[in-house]
Amino acid sequence: MSEPSPALPRPGFPVSRQVLADHVYEALLEWLMDGRLEPGAAVSIDGMARELDVSPTPVREALARLEHTGMVRRVALKGYRVAPVFTREDFAELMEARLSIEPVNARLACERMTSEGLDALKQAVEDLRTAPRGGTFAEYRSYLEADERFHQLIAAQARNQFLLAAYNTLGGQIQRFRLFGGVGITDAEQAIAEHQAVLDAMSTGDPGKAAEAMINHVEKVRGRAMADAPED
Repeated sequence: MSEPSPALPRPGFPVSRQVLADHVYEALLEWLMDGRLEPGAAVSIDGMARELDVSPTPVREALARLEHTGMVRRVALKGYRVAPVFTREDFAELMEARLSIEPVNARLACERMTSEGLDALKQAVEDLRTAPRGGTFAEYRSYLEADERFHQLIAAQARNQFLLAAYNTLGGQIQRFRLFGGVGITDAEQAIAEHQAVLDAMSTGDPGKAAEAMINHVEKVRGRAMADAPED
């Protein structure tokens, strides 16, 4: 059974501005991931506000957050547009950046990992293993969240503010690339095994093994995505 779309608070129901903005963000993200908002399409703030029965303010805040992910772009004097789908060249550059940053994060995190951090990584892998993987974003959003959390935890445990900032810049783009192939989650079993391998390497306390496991994971993600993706 698919998960319901993010439910917006009832009109007149007291809710904080941040909670409302989060709900609007989740609704727009779902529309983007499911293709309801097509690449290149203009996004009307007032139109979205009417459809979601909210004021324009949380829509603007949600779009500003989505701009950080690269999924929408703000054009001077024209407002927001849905970003084009990744080209193969875009994707290749993203993978180059991931291979430059994430193995270093894995090596440093292995050296500096706390017991609490390792427990959190174990939980992320378990959540990844048990998350639903249906064909719509509502059905696989928990899987993506666990995937992203795993990599974010490693970036945080590396305890380097500049590497963390660099990873955070990539973070949204990593989510956006899921639209590259347009086929949802097709590699769950392989990806779970690779995350487990990174976790196992972390658990040994061998930084070199941790970096190697991360390289293997990112390279295999690249290979699978390129195989699934349509030609430009």
